[in-house]
Amino acid sequence: GAGPVLAIHPFRALKVGLVLSELPGIKESVMEGAVEATEERIAGLCGTLLPVERVRHDTVAISDALSRLRRAGAEMLLVAGASAVVDRRDVGPAAIVRAGGVIDHFGMPVDPGNLLCLGHIGKIPAMVLPGCARSPKLNGFDWVLQRLFAGLEVTPEDIGAMGVGGLLKEIELRPLPREQAPRTPPPALAPRRGRRVAAIVLAAGRSRRMAPLNKLLVTDNDGVPMVVRVVDQVLASHARPVIVVTGHEHDRVEEALSGRAVQFAIAEDYAQGLSASLKAGLRALPEDIEGFMVCLGDMPLVSSAMLDRLMAAFDPEEGRAIVMPTFRGKQGNPMLWSREFLPEMLAITGDVGARHLAGKYADRCVEVEMADDAVLRDFDTTEALKGVPGYSMVR
Repeated sequence: GAGPVLAIHPFRALKVGLVLSELPGIKESVMEGAVEATEERIAGLCGTLLPVERVRHDTVAISDALSRLRRAGAEMLLVAGASAVVDRRDVGPAAIVRAGGVIDHFGMPVDPGNLLCLGHIGKIPAMVLPGCARSPKLNGFDWVLQRLFAGLEVTPEDIGAMGVGGLLKEIELRPLPREQAPRTPPPALAPRRGRRVAAIVLAAGRSRRMAPLNKLLVTDNDGVPMVVRVVDQVLASHARPVIVVTGHEHDRVEEALSGRAVQFAIAEDYAQGLSASLKAGLRALPEDIEGFMVCLGDMPLVSSAMLDRLMAAFDPEEGRAIVMPTFRGKQGNPMLWSREFLPEMLAITGDVGARHLAGKYADRCVEVEMADDAVLRDFDTTEALKGVPGYSMVR
């Protein structure tokens, strides 16, 4: 009376609509790869991919594209976003809601594929794809896609159950590949830790445009130096350790930050430009970190929540090895980097940072849209600072 032990559900020949969102700087090869991987998956399940909608990475544009695909007869809707999805309010999920849909579940205990977002518009399943879906390799999206093609409902409980056997990739903690591992019961393992991401705060510059003042030591209306506001926000995030690079007036900057849980790295050659300060911070990084944010000491409006959003999007194995914040499509700071880029960053010279590497490795980048322009605003003059809340008394 408990029902059948086994049931077979055939795949249905569904018409699938794909919306591909774009941001400036994304390579055409990355876009084409996403379409090819999706088309192969759908064809393997007896489905057909409708003409792809390519639109800007914007809630309204994606929502309108979803509506067009519904009118074209789509029986399933997919969104491959140019920017990582970090919560239900992001651009992709918001577009589904704007198109008349509902978000049923965000995230899954399967890796790769943990940032899948599942919803529906009317009776049509709608998903925002994780970054790993741009690759043909097996990931959590495949498990959900297969069930939907078979006409099965996918509930949050179903997705939660996928955590059993949900590690689909080799990880650093595994000493042997699966096929070489002995067939004996393994010892109990502690839960896998979160990714360890450090933060480097660049605070070595000479503030030429604000001379004779050191802009990092300019105080707000409460008497708090700018660099202290920046570092306090970094300390309130999940980044550890926090390394502050000093150079010009390093003793005064370090005194302002005394008592805080930071590590100092002096850039003796700071006068040679930004790269000198950057490399001083890079050389101070511990060996066991997986990534690091490069924060600027003159961006006091960047909040700890923004930093944590960047860290939430970071996943080198899923192609998110460089994470950069954006506001209305414009790229800002700080940027988060996988340690794999350390050798190239340590070779940089002159008064430049590492942003050019993001162009070189565009297929490894992801952009995270922010709610305001704090990630675009640094301050080089007292006049610019006076317009910032909390700095009206700057002289």
